[in-house]
Amino acid sequence: MPCAKRLSLEPLAAAVAAERSAGHTVVLANGGFDLIHVGHVRYLQGAKALGDVLVVALNSDASLRGLKGAGRALIDEEGRARIIAALACVDYVTLFSAPTVTGVLRALTPDVHCKGADYTPDSIPEREVVLGYGGRLAIAGGAKVRSTSQVIRRIKELYG
Repeated sequence: MPCAKRLSLEPLAAAVAAERSAGHTVVLANGGFDLIHVGHVRYLQGAKALGDVLVVALNSDASLRGLKGAGRALIDEEGRARIIAALACVDYVTLFSAPTVTGVLRALTPDVHCKGADYTPDSIPEREVVLGYGGRLAIAGGAKVRSTSQVIRRIKELYG
């Protein structure tokens, strides 16, 4: 069964344009979201609080493997997209395959580009792109208290 919140980039750009025409503030958050944990939920809820519409750009399996190494993603991109789309704070989900979310930002030009607390506004890799089109940078989710890598290490400790 298709997920109504999951859109490829072209239809998503049209949906974002319609949202903006309706006066809505569009926020984009991105990540791999492999093994969802409380830190992810806090990040996405915090991102949603910065605007009216939350778009989540999700790293594809290949992109996540390139960033995190062999053996990742633990949950395939289809499963991760469905889980993220099921969260009430998320309005749209799209996949991207590049190492950074720059292409998605250029296509959608969200009002706010949000990252988690492992970044600062100065360390956001896409900073210049966002500022270049007039967008705003934000950090959400509070202090980083969990990571998927930590969860994986703990599982290995407990279960080998």
